[in-house]
Amino acid sequence: MKKIMLVAAHPDDELLGSAGTLLFYKKKGYNIKIIFLSDGESSRNISENKKKFLIKKRKSQAKKISKLCKFTEPAFAEFPDNRLDTIPMLTIVKFVENEIKKFKPTIIITHNENDLNIDHKLTFKAVVTATRPSTKTFVKSIYCFETPSSTENNFSKIKVNFNPNLYFDISKFIDQKIKLLKIYKDEIKSYPHSRSLEGIKVLAKYRGTQIGVKYAEAFYILRELY
Repeated sequence: MKKIMLVAAHPDDELLGSAGTLLFYKKKGYNIKIIFLSDGESSRNISENKKKFLIKKRKSQAKKISKLCKFTEPAFAEFPDNRLDTIPMLTIVKFVENEIKKFKPTIIITHNENDLNIDHKLTFKAVVTATRPSTKTFVKSIYCFETPSSTENNFSKIKVNFNPNLYFDISKFIDQKIKLLKIYKDEIKSYPHSRSLEGIKVLAKYRGTQIGVKYAEAFYILRELY
């Protein structure tokens, strides 16, 4: 069975950027596993007990989504939220390498390297480092997804726009994507925020217009070896 591993910084990133594509691949018979590096909650300015509650809740939501989609049980590194830069890169890379060795994916999907969020940037770096050529964890295909409210918000003098070269028609899966996103209800914002349900559909429509379909998800092919 062909396998896909999605390496995300936080629970909810996997749906924001790739839910329709994961459902597309699942329908084609792929085995899918999601790896989360950060807990997604510990950077909040709240009590420690509240943080623990929210981390547990977010983890439970991520597990529920994988179960509903019939993915493999997800893995959680539980590194601190928005503080991956405080963790030695070697520690992060070794976690990713270990998951690759166990699951043996044929494709890895992860963040765009120029996202505004520091955890996204370092997740990308860890994946690239873990899958470098001539290693036992080398993976032939790596695709990078965009994350609403992070990818487009990285304003810079240097051109770092997300320029996709791979699209998936998710017209049959857009309703399911929106339904799944509602599970992460605390992470969904009000329109016109780009991480609102309407904003996410608008992005999918826009990507669809680029390729001539109703709804699409877009990726950048980092590596593809045949």
